[in-house]
Amino acid sequence: MNTQALSRAPQVKALRQGATAPRAFWTLLLATALVLLQAMQAMARPDSFADLADKFSPAVVNITTSTMVAGRDQATPMVPEGSPFEDFFREFQDRNRGDRAPRRSSALGSGFVISEDGFIVTNNHVIAGADEITIEFFNGDTLDAELVGTDEKTDIALLKVEADNALPFVSFGDSDLARVGDWVVAMGNPLGQGFSVSAGIVSARNRALSGTYDDYIQTDAAINRGNSGGPLFNLDGEVIGVNTAILSPNGGSIGIGFSMASNVVTGVVDQLKEFGETRRGWLGVRIQDVTEDMADAMGLASATGALVSDVPEGPAMDAGMQAGDVITSFDGVDVADTRGLVRQVGATQVGKTVRVTVWRDGKTETLKVTLGRREEAEAEAVPAAQPGGEEPVEKDLMGMSLSSVTAELAEQLGLEDGAKGLVVRDVDEASDAYEKGLRAGDLITEAGQQKIDTIAQLEERVAEAKDAGRKSILLLIRREGEPRFVALPIDES
Repeated sequence: MNTQALSRAPQVKALRQGATAPRAFWTLLLATALVLLQAMQAMARPDSFADLADKFSPAVVNITTSTMVAGRDQATPMVPEGSPFEDFFREFQDRNRGDRAPRRSSALGSGFVISEDGFIVTNNHVIAGADEITIEFFNGDTLDAELVGTDEKTDIALLKVEADNALPFVSFGDSDLARVGDWVVAMGNPLGQGFSVSAGIVSARNRALSGTYDDYIQTDAAINRGNSGGPLFNLDGEVIGVNTAILSPNGGSIGIGFSMASNVVTGVVDQLKEFGETRRGWLGVRIQDVTEDMADAMGLASATGALVSDVPEGPAMDAGMQAGDVITSFDGVDVADTRGLVRQVGATQVGKTVRVTVWRDGKTETLKVTLGRREEAEAEAVPAAQPGGEEPVEKDLMGMSLSSVTAELAEQLGLEDGAKGLVVRDVDEASDAYEKGLRAGDLITEAGQQKIDTIAQLEERVAEAKDAGRKSILLLIRREGEPRFVALPIDES
């Protein structure tokens, strides 16, 4: 037994050595990979932004505006008549009546030169209402600027200065290539302290704040008051954004800044330079996003596209577009949602004829639409429907108490003469209808993309939807004249 045990000992030792060898190998491999990863990260992170600042700072400018504002009256103090302080306050007011005279107010901002002949980009809010605009360059020189044009929707303004020599300038880059995590550098005049550089990363893309054409790059590079209108650079020295706004509870930078994407700015600047104003394409429809239940109700494969809720007189109506159409493609580009469609239409040349693909009655159709100009488009009143001859009927359906339009209801709700549809008289707060936003006073004018004005017609549309295996029915609701589609589940009916 002892001899056998001794004879096996070398074998056991050899096996143990064989077992430890793979562990050592993988440990070494992991350590090597970590070293390589750290080296790659070090290579990706710039040692300094000094070269970029030196090269492009001469094109970044400080902007000072001057505006004449009306003086303010002094508030009259509430002093009881006969009080010993009455004469004192009267004398105080007499001495300060000069404050009511007009006075000049100044404001500061930033901007950047985009051409050697002196075109300068900044924010509209930097120069809004200004009587005088002064540009201070990096070398200390100053020039007066003329306003070329502004666009309030994107908060962009274009200025022009006349210089004796060619000016240093910067170029726009493609903001669509910027990725979350990329390094960016902001330059400008924060808090009136003079030229300043801050660095950070792209924190998010495609942010919308409040405007129709918003496409903001969010960054944690320090942006403060006075940085407005300054450039946001990528590491190639290309301007990919115009610093516009910050999110802050105290007015200072907390690492949430927003720059209007260059791919929006360049289109605006080109139009301001050529026309002195913007000229955006206009389709002439009211639209809303497609939800999952709407897609189910209309037989769409996915909740994408833009649902047309109304078609007033204009380019779309001339091309045969109808309320209830879902725009799935515009000028060869798939439509994801209403925001994307609005931006794409606005960026398309006025007068261009484009192909618009719509989903209608379970199939696609292609329309040719010649775009108008949005700025010239006038708001059109919703056309009045023709009066119906059905007797008033009231019934509870899908969590709502509904009735036909009567003269009394039309007067109470301020409906147009001859309005047709079903009036929502009450909504069960526990129903899907209430959750979807329907309220007493709403007018249902379509169901299943067909016009209705009687309870019987609505019940027919619901039955048709059930027979087609759909879980929802699409209703067109009008509230104070404004149309909106709602997909309502039909399992309550």
